[in-house]
Amino acid sequence: MPYNGEIVRDVVEQFQKVQAHMKNAREENAVKTYEGLKKDYKSLKVILNSLGVNLTDIDEIKE
Repeated sequence: MPYNGEIVRDVVEQFQKVQAHMKNAREENAVKTYEGLKKDYKSLKVILNSLGVNLTDIDEIKE
């Protein structure tokens, strides 16, 4: 079973990847793709908040 630190690291990495893809989708005006990624973004944000992670510095999208 993974430790809390490993879980946080993995979710932060997923969160950063989703944000990078969201930025690309926004630049390409890929509305459907952006909306799909936004659902993942919100889910990951909830998980990180529940784990006590301060999102101030890593949340670049801020939605």
